[in-house]
Amino acid sequence: MPTRTASASWKGGLRGGSGSFKGQTGLAGSYSFGSRFENASGSNPEELLAAAEAACYSMALSAGLERGGTPATSVDTTAQCTIEKVGEGFKVTKMRLEVRAVVPKIDAAEFRKIAEATKESCPISQVMKGNVPIELDAKLA
Repeated sequence: MPTRTASASWKGGLRGGSGSFKGQTGLAGSYSFGSRFENASGSNPEELLAAAEAACYSMALSAGLERGGTPATSVDTTAQCTIEKVGEGFKVTKMRLEVRAVVPKIDAAEFRKIAEATKESCPISQVMKGNVPIELDAKLA
């Protein structure tokens, strides 16, 4: 299995500095204190974490549905990653997933069961397990 690589660089102090990141496939962006902890333009690590969770969860749910004999036509996941001041530092305190899927020949209860199981089994969710609560709102579209 492959190992994926990304790098980041930060220049300057915490509030006045700026950073950039780049992944091996060309994914890249810039970030700052303002884009991370306020509402300034730019990216941030939490956005990247949310994107990773949304992408991983969508693929894993699709696989779970297919294994169950009810392949999805589409799975759309939005992830919201919350960072908050905790004590003297900051902490990711919550990941919220909103999933809407088109899945022929499945009822809502079975879909919800597979969606919940996926929340526990997707590789990125497993990284957060025990550290960041994951909320799930999964519905058939």
